[in-house]
Amino acid sequence: MLVAAAVCPHPPLLVPQVAGAAAPELDALRAACAAAVGSLLDARPDVLAVAGGADVTASFPADAAGTLRPWGPDVRVGPGDAVLPLSLTIGRWLLEGTRVPPVLRFEAVGFDAPPDECAAAGRAIAGSAPRVALLVMGDGSARRTEKAPGYVHPDAVPYDEMLAGALASGDSGRLLALDPAPARELWAAGRAAFQVLGGAARQAPPPAAELLYDDAPYGVGYFVARWAW
Repeated sequence: MLVAAAVCPHPPLLVPQVAGAAAPELDALRAACAAAVGSLLDARPDVLAVAGGADVTASFPADAAGTLRPWGPDVRVGPGDAVLPLSLTIGRWLLEGTRVPPVLRFEAVGFDAPPDECAAAGRAIAGSAPRVALLVMGDGSARRTEKAPGYVHPDAVPYDEMLAGALASGDSGRLLALDPAPARELWAAGRAAFQVLGGAARQAPPPAAELLYDDAPYGVGYFVARWAW
């Protein structure tokens, strides 16, 4: 049963060693992520699952590692082979130095996975133990400004406002209703991961939800939220 969930973004620049001199620009985002992850651990889960988007859907063991070498310095997290995609590597980095629960699992969901597949993955995670916490790694649109990776799109800000509203209110139904087509057009990398959260939370009562961060410092929508039951 899902007892806590958190949403964080996964830019490589979240890691200070990658950001370099620009690291202070994301201090507020790092603080919000730390608070969200802390709420997961405070829930004393039996299982902590980290879910994030990737090129293909895959499951990884608790010791799976990731590296940020493609984005700069060879920052490595985890003791095993460096097989985690970027989203799960950043998720693992957020957990470094924390007291993780007895079972830790990493679930990658394909960026283009259909909504029903994402929802089913979420339901499976939620049903995997009596007390489950879920850390969801996902970004909003990467087309919010002229300097964004995908350049500016007029629908990017309204789309991210919709996502922020769903995360702030704990609206799992709105997450499950996300259409993959506009997500692709708007370069919203978190769509599939957000729908994993929607599936995990769908059978639970409405959560106590809080949006801790909502901004686009590099033209990409970043959200940090926490849900609790």
